Formats: sequence, C-alpha cells, structure tokens
Amino acid sequence: MKEQLKNRTKEFAINCWRLCETYSKSREFDAFCRQLIRCSSSVGANYRAACRAKSSADFIHKLKIVEEEADESMYFLEIFMEISKNNQEELKKLHKEANELVSIVVASIKTTKNRNS
Repeated sequence: MKEQLKNRTKEFAINCWRLCETYSKSREFDAFCRQLIRCSSSVGANYRAACRAKSSADFIHKLKIVEEEADESMYFLEIFMEISKNNQEELKKLHKEANELVSIVVASIKTTKNRNS
C-alpha cells in the first residue's frame, strides 16, 4: 500500500505539472501554476517523509501536512476551473484525485490515532 500511494502521489504531481505546462506563461497564470506545482509536489514529498516517521506522532504530523497540501492543490485546481475554459476534463480528474488523496490520508490519521488510544 505504501509503495502504491508513493507512486500515486508522484503521478499526481507530474500530472499537475503537465497541466501547468499547457497554460500561458503570463504573469497571472504563472503565479497560479507555480503554486499548484509547489503544493501538488509537496503531497508526495511529505508522504514519503511520513513513511520514514520516527513515531506515530511524527507520522500523524507529517500526514497532516500531506492533507493540507492536497487540499491546497484542490483549491488551485478549482481556481483554474473557474478562470479557464481549457482542460476542464483534466482539471476535474486531478481535483477528484486530490480529493481521494485527502480522504485516504484522513482515514490513515484516524486509524493511527485509534491504534494509539
């Protein structure tokens, strides 16, 4: 499961990058693309860090960062959905993936907390 999620989060970041590659290099689009690339790649980077956590508390802390970054990715994808008519199918697909990643991470946090109590 860990390896699958590592691959899935990496694929999410790459797909967000590929999406951003299709947008104009204007100052406005560039600002949002940079933010989306930053937070979407942080999802996978922080998940990998969580997999190397030193304790349950450390694991939960790092997963909360993953949750925040995936949610932030959703926010920027929603902005793109509203400001651009292009790539709507891909935007919806990536938004759905980010939402699923949030759900998986939240469930993992709850499971870990329940095990520790």
